[in-house]
Amino acid sequence: MIDRICISINNRCNLACRYCHFHEKGQIEAEHMDVFEILDNVKHYAGKRFKIGFVGNGESLLDWPLLKSYIKYLEDSSNISVYIITNGTIRLSAEDWMFLEDHGINVGFSIDGYRELHDLNRCGSFDRAIENVEYYRKITGHYPTFNATVGKESLENAGRVIAFFKPFGTKVTFSRMIGRHGISLQEYRGFLSEAEKEIPVRRGGMDCTMYGGQCGSGRNNYFFASGRVYYCGNCIDLPSVGPSSTSFEELEKISLDFDRNRCYKELLCE
Repeated sequence: MIDRICISINNRCNLACRYCHFHEKGQIEAEHMDVFEILDNVKHYAGKRFKIGFVGNGESLLDWPLLKSYIKYLEDSSNISVYIITNGTIRLSAEDWMFLEDHGINVGFSIDGYRELHDLNRCGSFDRAIENVEYYRKITGHYPTFNATVGKESLENAGRVIAFFKPFGTKVTFSRMIGRHGISLQEYRGFLSEAEKEIPVRRGGMDCTMYGGQCGSGRNNYFFASGRVYYCGNCIDLPSVGPSSTSFEELEKISLDFDRNRCYKELLCE
């Protein structure tokens, strides 16, 4: 069964990160998408455990009232967990951070590492992001998780990157930089092996090689954006699987046969 999806609730961001693979492929038209319909389909389909990530192709906290309404809509579904990833530049109120905390929402801040590295990639946003990380800790009593993109500069300064995250004592998802600034799977996996000797590292399951797991294209980790559903967020420049209203029973029928230790999109581009 499918047990995870990602939903982009908007197509806008207040940053223009150097390596953003969404906008590297051209601006995606923002079309209406009934997110509640998707959530209804999840509720109808989900088994014992289902995970929804409100991530990809935009900064979801720019539309906080909408995001909050989607989370509230899932309050009666204990088998469905939610996570969000933010670029860290949006300051929510203490009440709103506690809303996420009280609803068990895992909040990941996109921090690439020490200031110079982060600012190289993410529009000089380090100070704002770290200020909000500390505010989040003050309000909730713990640090958020982190999402760090690993590129060439990260590989060249691996020890410094790993040392930066160590004092926080929280889990880090290291994602592989893809696209024109990307690194190879072999380089990325070597970095992961070094990092997990020192800090808690999340390795993905059947979701994405970009997160240290296997590629879930055509089986798991479908990506919903702009009224369509795609194999994954890296496949948004491929034809969509169908409209966002497509049932999960229909998505389950899709069968792609390939080596899932590799990225489906990259295999197509060889």
